[in-house]
Amino acid sequence: MTEPLKIAVAGALGRMGRAVAAVVQADPKLSLAARFDRPGAADPDLVDQAAALAAADVVIDFSSPEASTALAETCAARGGPALVIGTTGFDDAQLARLAAAAERMAILRAGNYSLGVNMLMGLVEQAARALPADYDIEVFEAHHRRKVDAPSGTALMLGEAAAKGRGVELAKVAQRVRDGITGARPEGEIGFSVMRAGGVIGEHSVVFGSDEELLTLSHSAIDRSLFAKGAVAAARWLAARPPGAYDMQNVLGFKS
Repeated sequence: MTEPLKIAVAGALGRMGRAVAAVVQADPKLSLAARFDRPGAADPDLVDQAAALAAADVVIDFSSPEASTALAETCAARGGPALVIGTTGFDDAQLARLAAAAERMAILRAGNYSLGVNMLMGLVEQAARALPADYDIEVFEAHHRRKVDAPSGTALMLGEAAAKGRGVELAKVAQRVRDGITGARPEGEIGFSVMRAGGVIGEHSVVFGSDEELLTLSHSAIDRSLFAKGAVAAARWLAARPPGAYDMQNVLGFKS
């Protein structure tokens, strides 16, 4: 009989940490090996990071950019366990540190673990490749009032998909903020619009607009467990992988 895959949850007291733990506990083929959070967190069921890493085959982490980066470096230094990261909002220096850690261990990082969102990315890339350059591209996203980064990691993923379809670098064409007298929109710009309100789980739309028509591709998250289930599926996939940097496109078989 195959032993259950042992999963530890970082950021265990957060909304996503709790949701991931619930999904793991509901699956007899998985074992919730440990839960941990920031030092000093008040929960008698938590363990410290060292104990959690020693007990796990894979860690699933929804915490903060700096905490996730430090965790990746710690895992890399000890040769594992593998790490699934759902945190967003990394800066360039943190991304470079994650890339260095992935040379020594398996890291899967995604801004969104929804199957539907990852399918949406593919459709956005195809639409951006097929439509003429005079179609404007705007990425809309809405989340709950507690989200601390903007645009969301998912919105940036969709922007990257659009830019890839256009054959350009997102950093060179992105417009994240508009305020005051901005002038006419330049051709080729990929814009971002953000809403933070109430308890919205996640709404994302990509609009392709010409003078004659609008094409909108969209996704709505209905239940937060959607993301937790995707992260657990990613952990199953990642457990046997060699060192490297992976994402959900690898899990879905869209890229090797």
